[in-house]
Amino acid sequence: MRKLFGTDGIRAVAGEPPLDRRTVRAVGVALATKLKDEAAGRSVHVVMGMDTRESCPWIAATLAAGLREGGAEVESAGVITTPAIAFLARKHGFSAGVVISASHNPWQDNGIKIFGGDGYKLPDAVELGIEAEIERVLANSATATPAEEELPEVNESYRAEYIRFLLEAVPDISLDNRSVVIDCANGAASSVAPQLFESLKGTVEVTHASPDGRNINENCGALHPEVVATEVKTRGASMGFTFDGDADRALFADEHGNVVNGDAVMLLCARDLQERGLLADNLVVATTMSNMGLEAAFKRSGIRMLRAPVGDKYVLEEMQNSGASLGGEQSGHILFPAKATTGDGLLTALLVLDVVHRSGKTLGELIADLKNYPQVILNVKVREKKPLDSLPSVVVVIQAAEEELKDSGRVVIRYSGTEALARVMIEAESEEAMRRHAEAIAGAIRAELGI
Repeated sequence: MRKLFGTDGIRAVAGEPPLDRRTVRAVGVALATKLKDEAAGRSVHVVMGMDTRESCPWIAATLAAGLREGGAEVESAGVITTPAIAFLARKHGFSAGVVISASHNPWQDNGIKIFGGDGYKLPDAVELGIEAEIERVLANSATATPAEEELPEVNESYRAEYIRFLLEAVPDISLDNRSVVIDCANGAASSVAPQLFESLKGTVEVTHASPDGRNINENCGALHPEVVATEVKTRGASMGFTFDGDADRALFADEHGNVVNGDAVMLLCARDLQERGLLADNLVVATTMSNMGLEAAFKRSGIRMLRAPVGDKYVLEEMQNSGASLGGEQSGHILFPAKATTGDGLLTALLVLDVVHRSGKTLGELIADLKNYPQVILNVKVREKKPLDSLPSVVVVIQAAEEELKDSGRVVIRYSGTEALARVMIEAESEEAMRRHAEAIAGAIRAELGI
């Protein structure tokens, strides 16, 4: 069982284990050691990037010191999106790519995401091996001489190279003189999105692109999509894009100021790929969190939907197993394996814009028939993540919900892979039943494990 890695790397409060200096250094040493073992005598090179949190520089310097101590050379792309590091690692043949980011989490948190030299997130088995090596390094660290902490010099050309990749991935892209609003979440997109979108023909209003180290995701970005939706409506814009802290996902707003989530994006992209004969086996991979309304809309278009566990790496695994050419999450992680190895919010925004451009329709018109079942997600802060089936009082209320909703809804209860939360998702034709069961289950979990 993994102790450090969650569904998206290592994540914690910056400065506290496992993101204290001692452990971060050990992560660098352990990763370099594992990469050297695999390199069989070849040199090991790692490319590093970060988002805009005030803790990023010291974490990056400490991690780089550990990597060098373990025998790796380190290059930096500076403040840049997570998918940019995946792209750079693959293109330039780096041994690995590392991102210092906690994605949608508040500024106090941070994290370490690792990509292989192929640009893909590491499989669970590889992360387990790195964890074992981290434990070995920590056990021996009391007698070790700490390496000198120094930030690698930033190679500014990498950002321009990533922007070129995005524009080449969606050729002939145009805003068609539309007006769009872009919310950068005061995160990594702030370093890329303004230049990317201003190269297109149209009116671009960039918001929340002034990071100060502590305002990342604060009342903005994909965590608060209603903000960009309001901006679209106020400005009379054609559509809006909003990203999370490291810009590996995107949500949207249509011309009416309605929030457009990842389910709707998968629907419009799947239909477009199907129309062009590019939707492999008429199949899309979503997750357990995607709405039943999406499944119904897919059926009307002759598209099958498979569900994977939550986490874009698990969606990708299912896509690779099934041969699917499109997959994603309701939260806005959308995977286009023909274009990129990981979810990329900026790429997704360009591809959605391209569908709108070629269709001659508005975003709202393209997804007008998507009718979602009422759905609620309640987050319960927990002090520990005990197996829910070991808590009789929780099991009873879950079983009651499943029995009542078996033909008219869904019950999905899971722990967050990145935060100390239990997520209670209920979907039902009846909004009253949905809220009643969600609150009952959340209350039972809170009574057993809440803080």
